[in-house]
Amino acid sequence: MMWGNYGMGGWGFGILVAVGVVILVIVLIRVLARPRPASPRASSPKQVLDDRYAKGELTTVEYKVRLTALALDS
Repeated sequence: MMWGNYGMGGWGFGILVAVGVVILVIVLIRVLARPRPASPRASSPKQVLDDRYAKGELTTVEYKVRLTALALDS
């Protein structure tokens, strides 16, 4: 017998562990390589106003009034 004390069960377990390690490495690489969402930065008041208008939270009249107010504050 050339298998020593391991027998076929020992080799099978070793192969199973090796496959598990390879799968773990692949999963870790995919998780760490995933693009991260941009960190929220402080938006300018005009950008916030533009975003709210684009979402439909402001009417055109409200947008223009607030835009004028921002221009006067600058």
